[in-house]
Amino acid sequence: MRIMITGGAGFIGSAVVRLVLGETDHHALVFDKFTYAASLGGVPRDHPRLTVREADICDAGAVAQFLARERPDAILHLAAESHVDRSIDGPAQFVRTNVLGTAVLLEQATAYWRALEPGRVFRFHHVSTDEVFGSLGEEGRFTEETRYDPRSPYSASKAAADHLVRAWHHTYGLPVVLSNCSNNYGPWQFPEKLIPHLVLCALDGRTLPVYGKGENVRDWLHVDDHARALLLVLERGAVGHSYNVGGRCERRNIDVAAQICAILDELAPRADGRHADAIAFVADRPGHDRRYAIDASKIARELGWQPRESFEQGLRETVAWYVENRAWCEEIKRRGYDGARLGLGA
Repeated sequence: MRIMITGGAGFIGSAVVRLVLGETDHHALVFDKFTYAASLGGVPRDHPRLTVREADICDAGAVAQFLARERPDAILHLAAESHVDRSIDGPAQFVRTNVLGTAVLLEQATAYWRALEPGRVFRFHHVSTDEVFGSLGEEGRFTEETRYDPRSPYSASKAAADHLVRAWHHTYGLPVVLSNCSNNYGPWQFPEKLIPHLVLCALDGRTLPVYGKGENVRDWLHVDDHARALLLVLERGAVGHSYNVGGRCERRNIDVAAQICAILDELAPRADGRHADAIAFVADRPGHDRRYAIDASKIARELGWQPRESFEQGLRETVAWYVENRAWCEEIKRRGYDGARLGLGA
């Protein structure tokens, strides 16, 4: 297959590209704007089955040209603004990319699909988040039938995109599949997200900020497990269906921070005590969702997917990767990232 991967230079997108090039015979056709968080980390740029185009999904002409030239068999739509804190400070960019960009992509994909020769298979896979479902209490998990209840500008923009994709399927017949995932982690993640942010704060000798009382719960999914699920849904998912993808690894944020500190005490000990001594509770995020948890039984039952990485092993390998790749982290800082707090809604 020739797979167009929007956002292919992002954290999840680059993991998919590594999977496609390393474990399949498919071609990876990356279409990415290369914004602040982009990094084709670990991907050989001269690979014969890799094509990279720097462009914006909001640019209808660029999308149409890419489709006409590269002739993909499928589109894996990952391009999105994804950081909740940034969405609180600047929601307009999230609406532009996640909502308008998805609409532009759907419009161009539909025109391309309609012009394909009869009998040629085509698939549009839209990748979303569990945050569109809102916040859970102490019990229960999100299923594919859970009512949408987004609480942040980010999750609202992703919910809107999900609805557009379903509308294009029902109105125009575009063959689509959707997936909603839990919190991803792993190597090459931009350090504004919780795990790499805490690791780099610790390595720099700074305090480790934890929002509120650290009692918010997230379901953690290793990015390589997610990449395998995405490819499986793209290839074998039922048209018109959605699939929840989760790691079955619910953890409170404070417990994740404590685990990171324990690993760092072994790999990069402080000279003046334990890393956990530097944990500091800070002002909570406005509207911070209490708990997310994914019921991934449908993708397990219908497609045979199961996560391979335990959180304990995956977290250890991830922390070790950041310890061993300080040069990559320093380059991120040179590009202007200073780790400053965002999302207070000032």
